[in-house]
Amino acid sequence: MNETTYLNNQFIIAMPNLADPNFFHTVAYMCQHNEDGALGIVINRPADMKLGEIFKQMDITVTSPYSAETPVFAGGPVQQERGFVVHPAGGDWHATMAISDTISLTTSRDVLEAIAAGEGPKQYLVALGYAGWGAGQLEKEIMENAWLNTPCSKQVLFDTPVNLRWKAAADQIGIDINQLTAPAGHG
Repeated sequence: MNETTYLNNQFIIAMPNLADPNFFHTVAYMCQHNEDGALGIVINRPADMKLGEIFKQMDITVTSPYSAETPVFAGGPVQQERGFVVHPAGGDWHATMAISDTISLTTSRDVLEAIAAGEGPKQYLVALGYAGWGAGQLEKEIMENAWLNTPCSKQVLFDTPVNLRWKAAADQIGIDINQLTAPAGHG
């Protein structure tokens, strides 16, 4: 793949026949994809916890009760003890990577402290863990029809109800994901 075909700032959508329990019916937001591999955050698999539990574990004072009730996502099977915050670009956090002109990924404590105080990004998705692929692995899985890709939509990423994100991401490219049973052509 060359620079223009990497999937940074796109969604990858698990095909219905992808049986791996880590990825069955998931949508991952691709944060980094290059010749060395890929890193994505699953955006439609809530973990069994709220952000308030993370604040408590990290001894972060909460002055924004709404933020404490925010669901935390299971971002993927790799480094599940590590937190990732996907949010609109902006803010001055210690460890932020720009994914696009409009979306960033932050891994530092300061963004969580700001969210707890009601001073962080207005939209955010907090995940524990990530989905990772080695060099060429994701490309191989795409060729095997395990994944579809589509441009990222901030609407799907931040505003669409979690249980509708898989279908909504596929709808962006005019595909009724529930109708796909046999492998679709990727060539």
